[in-house]
Amino acid sequence: MSVRRFWASLSTLALAAAASLGVAGAAVAADSAAVGGYVALGDSYSSGVGAGDYLPDSGDCRRSANAYPQLWAAANSPTSFAFVACSGATTASVASGQLGALDASTALVSVTAGGNDVGFADVMQDCVLGSEATCISSVDTAVGEMNNSLPGKLDSLYGSIRSGAPSAQVVVLGYPRFYQLSGSCIAGLTEAERTAINDASDVLNGVLAKRAADAGFTFSSVVDEFTGHELCSGDAWIHSVTVPIQNSYHPTVAGQSGGYLPAFRSAV
Repeated sequence: MSVRRFWASLSTLALAAAASLGVAGAAVAADSAAVGGYVALGDSYSSGVGAGDYLPDSGDCRRSANAYPQLWAAANSPTSFAFVACSGATTASVASGQLGALDASTALVSVTAGGNDVGFADVMQDCVLGSEATCISSVDTAVGEMNNSLPGKLDSLYGSIRSGAPSAQVVVLGYPRFYQLSGSCIAGLTEAERTAINDASDVLNGVLAKRAADAGFTFSSVVDEFTGHELCSGDAWIHSVTVPIQNSYHPTVAGQSGGYLPAFRSAV
């Protein structure tokens, strides 16, 4: 999905401010979010593909009871909770199929979107099944889409979210880097392929962070949380190629609870 690192982040600049707010400030933020409703939008990284225990009414959207939106809602008891994230969602399908859950009472929104717009699944298929040259070419094509077509799509989606929930805090979450370089893997992709995928992650997350900031939203990286838990780390929180195939390259239960949930919680 060449440039270094496939889905990652800008540095968190709020540590000093957070420290000055202290525990009381964090409690106020959580309480203010819980006053109104929480709506979880997005793609498979928000629906929880790969984390199992899919909710019976979620069908092919594969919304997991172990996904970070479910975990956050269970811990914080918002006045209402709409979990509408769906596997395979693009910016366009989030806009057309999920924003009906928003209204003036929505206080908090989370969203992951953008990976499917740049052909994430096709890139990984090319890298797993094709040559190194095919993989890197596919990654480069995706990077071009990240820089050229994706910003406008994100602007459109973010504008629609703001229109649907004019008073909400909106948290845009990024995507993890997939690979620990020079790690424990002795087969599979080459180091050049892993590097290209990780590099593209950084590009994607940079685009997400910039568009989120311009929309007045909060961007929260998951890169720090997943560091040490990438593929080839020996303690991966991301599935490699697996069965069922849709779980491949998605967070595990630990990736949702130990990666995405803390990243979301820190932003709220």
